Amino acid sequence: MSGTTVLPELEVEEEVRVRRQPPYHVILLNDDDHSYAYVIEMLRELFGYTIEKGFLLAEEVDKKGRVIVCTTSLERAELKQEQIHAYGPDPLIERCKGSMTAIIEPSE
Repeated sequence: MSGTTVLPELEVEEEVRVRRQPPYHVILLNDDDHSYAYVIEMLRELFGYTIEKGFLLAEEVDKKGRVIVCTTSLERAELKQEQIHAYGPDPLIERCKGSMTAIIEPSE
């Protein structure tokens, strides 16, 4: 009896490496042309922050000159920066000519 031996198929495990994008900070910079109310409302609309969280961030940017408003992928950080820059002037301050400034920096 010359039979053919069939070996069971071997499962080959492939190692899949997921490369994560490095995180980036979106940093809001202080100026004297925007009110706390403006900052709080902008952060609520663009980031979904509560009024309380918005106040804490507005207070920090006022006192320290800058505050990290989110840490995310580069693509989303660029989107959030653009949204901040497009938000428009503060209607409560007459001399205000435009939006606040935000920068992006690597988180590490």
